[in-house]
Amino acid sequence: MAEPISADEHEAYQRIRASDDFAELRKSYLGFVIPMTVAFMAWYLLYVFASNWAGSFMNHKLFGNINVALVFGLLQFVSTFVIAWLYSRHSDNVLDPLSDKLKDEFEEEFNK
Repeated sequence: MAEPISADEHEAYQRIRASDDFAELRKSYLGFVIPMTVAFMAWYLLYVFASNWAGSFMNHKLFGNINVALVFGLLQFVSTFVIAWLYSRHSDNVLDPLSDKLKDEFEEEFNK
């Protein structure tokens, strides 16, 4: 079980939360996550709706036994991996440096 935080730690957390770096961290995180979530959900719902209400389009054969529905379904997996890869890059390049800076400031304050 985690130990409760001290009053000094609580004050430090509050200062960090009020800092410009923390605001930038939240803005960068939400600026990536919200649009990607909306885009992925729209893409996924397009697949679901097309499967339900555009059967002739989804059954259209592209080549051999491969139809539009199968390609759309496989692209769901591709888009999931692409979004995960993009988030990893965004995290490495933007989020991690900011969070490391905030963590270092917090630890420096308590290791004096």
